[in-house]
Amino acid sequence: MRVGIIGGGVGGLCLAQGLTKAGIDVTVYERDHTPESRLQGFRLNIEPVGSTALHACLPDTLWQVLVATAGDSGRGIGFLDEQMRPLIMVGRGDEAPDPLDPATGEHAVSRVTLRRLLLAGLGDVVHFGKEFTRLDGNEVHFADGSTATADVIVAADGANSRLWAQLHPEATRTELPAVAVGGKLFLTDETSAWLPAELLQGKNVFWPIRDFLFTAVFRRREDPSAVVDRLGPDLRALGVDPARLLADSADRDYVMWAYIAHRDAMPADFNSLDPEVAKAELSDRTATWHPALHRLIAASEPDNLFQTAFTAARPLSLGRAGNVTGLGDAVHHMPPVGGLGGNTALRDAQHLCAALTAVHKGERSLGDALTDYEQGMLKHGFATVREAVRNTEGAITRNTLKRRAARTFFRVCGAVPPLGRAVFAD
Repeated sequence: MRVGIIGGGVGGLCLAQGLTKAGIDVTVYERDHTPESRLQGFRLNIEPVGSTALHACLPDTLWQVLVATAGDSGRGIGFLDEQMRPLIMVGRGDEAPDPLDPATGEHAVSRVTLRRLLLAGLGDVVHFGKEFTRLDGNEVHFADGSTATADVIVAADGANSRLWAQLHPEATRTELPAVAVGGKLFLTDETSAWLPAELLQGKNVFWPIRDFLFTAVFRRREDPSAVVDRLGPDLRALGVDPARLLADSADRDYVMWAYIAHRDAMPADFNSLDPEVAKAELSDRTATWHPALHRLIAASEPDNLFQTAFTAARPLSLGRAGNVTGLGDAVHHMPPVGGLGGNTALRDAQHLCAALTAVHKGERSLGDALTDYEQGMLKHGFATVREAVRNTEGAITRNTLKRRAARTFFRVCGAVPPLGRAVFAD
């Protein structure tokens, strides 16, 4: 069985690692021209669902490198108002889990390091400079005029997937009335001196009377040079150069923030504004907030600001699967809140890998395995889309009564621990 994966993002590469580990013939076709084409952006917070998938698909040595080079984003999550008054603190005092335990560990992973880890050991499996144009039967066509065939073809080419759009022209998306800005404040002796303890302990959700702010702190667990010294021999045994693998992985520690607002509350051209102008707009909107939150945004470097609009895939139902399937954003694109999209793509990769491995071993037919995979993928994927959309709608609502009611509910949950534990159990 030959598997062709269209797209070398997080989900596609995780699937390729898992299939290679299972001894299945797999090729990834990535439109970027080099592995270094996308070495920017914020760290990705890997939740237990994504952690479990990476542990299942990666060789053990690469899993250990991922954990060692990742950051620890702290315990639990706090819900506070814009004056940093606690509403409820969830899991903040819990004992830290073993980071090597995939079922409980969380990892703030550098996207640079994660992509290199996912590419490590794949060698000729990944073909760069292959921009998908169309599918004819089992034959995949690329913009450079080349073609390829495979027994199973996987759409893993992101939210604007050409392959999934060709297969399912009925698949559509909804534009949400939200805009967001993400930024970084690097941790130095100076910034650490004035940042409140809450911002340095973990993840926080700030629930003002208007708009929304999320923060998370990212600190590396281990210096990359120490990782090379400790795991270098095992990496070389895999045919991986540890120095190359961990080059540029010593990114600076920082507090990440994401500000979300209703689109109509911002200037019409907000997403195209110069970062300095966008930051000035946020500075005005947070002028009455706690001074530290206001300063967090004001002191962040404009070059690291990221502005985006929000869209979400509409639910899709499929019949019996053929030999072409999909995963991640190609199927169930969602708003970028809480890292849900990346973790869901990793989960898809793990489950699709398990389905194809069963076929490879002769335990299941390809049609039955892919049909069951797609049913589970769609159910979980679109449930996560709904969760992301609900969270976005709550963050941007301009109904003052609803916002006050939400804050009161959080306070009640904080004041009545059994209720809080029941509500925030997950």
